Amino acid sequence: MPEAIWISFAFALGLLVKAVGLPPLVGYLAAGFVLSGIAAATGIAVEATDVLAHIAHLGVLLLLFTVGLKLKLRSIVSAEVIGGSLLHFGITCLVFTPGLYLLMELDWQTAFILAIALSFSSTVLAAKVLETKRELRAFHGRVAIGILIMQDLIALVVMSLAAGQTPSQWALIVFGLPLLRPLLFKLLDASGHDELLVLLGLLLALVIGGLGFEAIGLSSELGALVFGAMLASHPRSQELAKSLWSVKEVFLVGFFLQIGIGGLPDGEALVFAVVAAIVLPLKGLLFFFLLLLFRLRARSGFLSSLSLTNYSEFGLIVASVALPEWLVPLAITVSLSFVISAPVNRYAHSLYERWSGSLVKFESQTHHPDEQPISLGNTRVLVMGMGRTGTAAYDWLRESEAEIIGLDSDPAKTQKHQEAGRNVVFADAEDNTFWQGLHMPQVEAVILAMNDIEGKVIAARMLRRKGFTGYIVAHTMYADEAKKIREAGADEAYLTMSETGVALASHLQDQLHAIPSQTAGTT
Repeated sequence: MPEAIWISFAFALGLLVKAVGLPPLVGYLAAGFVLSGIAAATGIAVEATDVLAHIAHLGVLLLLFTVGLKLKLRSIVSAEVIGGSLLHFGITCLVFTPGLYLLMELDWQTAFILAIALSFSSTVLAAKVLETKRELRAFHGRVAIGILIMQDLIALVVMSLAAGQTPSQWALIVFGLPLLRPLLFKLLDASGHDELLVLLGLLLALVIGGLGFEAIGLSSELGALVFGAMLASHPRSQELAKSLWSVKEVFLVGFFLQIGIGGLPDGEALVFAVVAAIVLPLKGLLFFFLLLLFRLRARSGFLSSLSLTNYSEFGLIVASVALPEWLVPLAITVSLSFVISAPVNRYAHSLYERWSGSLVKFESQTHHPDEQPISLGNTRVLVMGMGRTGTAAYDWLRESEAEIIGLDSDPAKTQKHQEAGRNVVFADAEDNTFWQGLHMPQVEAVILAMNDIEGKVIAARMLRRKGFTGYIVAHTMYADEAKKIREAGADEAYLTMSETGVALASHLQDQLHAIPSQTAGTT
C-alpha cells in the first residue's frame, strides 16, 4: 500500500523540521516533493491515489469544523477584528491583483484569486505559536484569532463561489438547522470525555455536515463549518476541538502530501515563492497600521501583526478548488513563509522591546478601551489571574478584606466576574504599557495566579521594579518554575499539588477531631 510508505516519509521529514523549530507541515510538504523527486529520478510511479485524496478532503472538513467550534460572535464582533480583516483583505487584493496581472502576465481572474489566496494568514501556525506562548487569551492573541476567523469565512465564501455548485430545493432546510442546537447540545453532554466525543465530532463534521450538505447541493466545507459553529457556544466546545486536533492534523498530512506528490516546483514556481516571501513584511506592516487605526497600542498591534505575517494553508485549499494548477507554487510560498514566521514569532516580545521606542510614536492619542491604564485606588490586596485558583483566593479573602481587586487578561472572563459581583478589571500583566500606567499606592500584597510561568515571572519582576515592597505570593506546578518566580521577586511560590495535599490532610484532620472517639470509655 503506497500510502504507508508516504506516511513514513511524512513522519521522518515532519520530525526533522520540528527539531529545528519549524511547523511539521513544512516537512509534510517536503515529503511530497521528495517523493516526486524520487519518482522523476528513478522512473517509479508516484501518483496521488483516491485514498490519499479522500484523506486530504477529510482533513479539510475537520479543519473547518474546528474553526466553526471557535466561531463565537464575541470573538469577532469588534471594530478592530471586522474592520482590520476586511480592510486588509481589500487593500491586499487591490495591490496584488494588478501587480500579478502586470508582472506575471496572468488574466485578471487568475490574478484576483491568487491575490485572495495570498491575503490569508495561517490559522494553524498562528494558533500554535500563540498557544505555545500561552497568549491565546491575551488581548493581542484574541485580536489575531478573530481576524483569522474572519479570513476563514472569506475563504469559505470564495471556495463556494469557485465550486459553482447549484443548491437543490432541499437547501432551504439549512435555515432550520438552529432548531437542532438543543439536540446537539444534549448529544455533546451525553458523549462523555473519551472516544464517543471524538466520534460525535467526526459524525457531525464528515457525515451530517459534509455528506449532508453535498446531498442538497451545498459545499461540504460549508456544512462542516456550520455544524461546528452550532456547537461553539457550548461549554465543552473547546474540549471537542482539542479531542479532534490530532485526528485533524493526521488527515491534513494527506492534504499536504497530495500537493507535493502532484509534481516538483519549476523555476517559475520558485521565483514566485521568493518574491512573495520578499513582500511578506509588507503584509505585517499593513496589519500593524490598520490595528493602530482602530486605537490599539503599539504593543498589541505589533504582536498581533507578527503572528499574522505569513501565508495560509487556507490559500492552498482555495487554490485546490479554484486554481489547482497553482497549488505547487503556493505550497512553496506557504512553506517559505512558515520558515520565516515561526522563528521570528519566537522572539516577538524581545523584538518589541528593542523597537518599542520607534513603534509607540505611531499610537493614537486615544487608546482602545480594553487597554486603558488603571488605578487601583485604596486596594490593599491584588489578585492577578482570575482562573480557578485566583477566583478561589479572591472569594476566600473578600470575606475579611474589603479592599481587594482582581485583574485578568480575558475581557469575557472579566465581565463574568463583574456580573458575579466581584471587583475584577481587564489588564495584561505581560504588557509593559500596563505597568507604566498602573497606580497602586495602597497595595500591600499580591497573589500571582496566572496560568503561565512567564506571566508570573514578568509580574513579579515588574512589581519590584515599580518599587513595590509588599508581599508577593504565587503558585506553580513545578519546583524549577517556583525557583524562577522567587528569583524574579516573589516572596513565596508554592507548589500547587503539594498545597492541595496539605489542604486535604488539614480537612481530614479537622473531621477526625470533630468525631468522638469510638473507643472512649472502653476497656
